[in-house]
Amino acid sequence: MTMAPKVRADKVDLIPAAVHVDGTGRLQTVDREDNPCYYAVIEEYAKVTGIPVILNTSFNRQEPVVNAPEEAISCYLRIDMDVLVLGDFYVTDKNPQAERRAREAFPDQA
Repeated sequence: MTMAPKVRADKVDLIPAAVHVDGTGRLQTVDREDNPCYYAVIEEYAKVTGIPVILNTSFNRQEPVVNAPEEAISCYLRIDMDVLVLGDFYVTDKNPQAERRAREAFPDQA
């Protein structure tokens, strides 16, 4: 992600969240052989939307970027996030007691 080439003008409206104010974007590619699961997610998204691009952003909220499954779960429970995909797990449920414990553990980040 060290290069930020110009996004083609005819594609800017398709992926506006991924385009910087100067019209560039920080591109990353995924090879099927290197990450078949993530590649399949992008393929399915492209089938549904016609756009084979997923915005990959940092996973945090006013704290260091998530680096471990425990941090991902804690962040998910504390912020307004609809879904957490962690490995083969797809989570949409937020147990109220778990949310409370996560907020108590990180009161400044809630």
